[in-house]
Formats: sequence, structure tokens, C-alpha cells
Amino acid sequence: MTIDATRSQPCTIVVCRGCCCGDPRKHPGTDHAWQLDRLRSGAAEHGFHVRTTECLGPCDQANVIVVQPSADGRRAGGRAVWIGFAMDDDCTEEVVNWAAAGGPGVAQPPATLELQFVRPPREARLRARR
Repeated sequence: MTIDATRSQPCTIVVCRGCCCGDPRKHPGTDHAWQLDRLRSGAAEHGFHVRTTECLGPCDQANVIVVQPSADGRRAGGRAVWIGFAMDDDCTEEVVNWAAAGGPGVAQPPATLELQFVRPPREARLRARR
């Protein structure tokens, strides 16, 4: 595989699936499997990436999703955005649509999604400053 320097790294969505996020016993009214399937189908359709992680940290704000900017978004000043309480279908669709439009630094997030932005844990804030 060759690396193409002209190709831009797309937006990436990181979905927490640790102890609290994605747990149907703790959040029985949410279809966690559908959410991940929808994010992945949006990624396949629009060209962004989705990955899961064991625990992002702010468990009291589950489900947590982080939208990382594309390379173009970073060049434009975009930074990772943490979204808490991401459990309903509307929120999932807004995340898909925002990532499809380019994500942080490229496209404005929906105003209703902005209401769910949360501060990352202290460790993530320290890493971001390096």
C-alpha cells in the first residue's frame, strides 16, 4: 500500500462501548447495536471512519461519542468534540450528518447537537495540549 500525501484523512467517530456506554442493562431504552450499525453504515456511505473503544472516561454522561476532525478540519483549527448522552436516534443521525459534511473545523454542528457537547476528562485535555 502506498501513502498518498494528497489524500486527506477523513473525520473519525470514536464510540465508547465500555462499562456504561453501550450497556443495555444500564440504559435499557437505547438500541445500542442499532446506533453502532447506523454510524458504520453512515461511514460506509459518506467516507468517514468509525471505531469503538473500551472506555472514554466520563461514564456519568454515557453514551459518549468523540468526533475527531479530518486532516482538513485540523488544518482549519478543528479539534475533537466530545458528545455526551448520545443515546437517541436523532442524536445519532446528527452525528452521521455532521461527519458526512466534514465534521469539526469543516462544518458547523447542528445546534441541537451542540447542547450535548461535554468537556473531555482531564487526561484527554492534557493530551490535546501536547
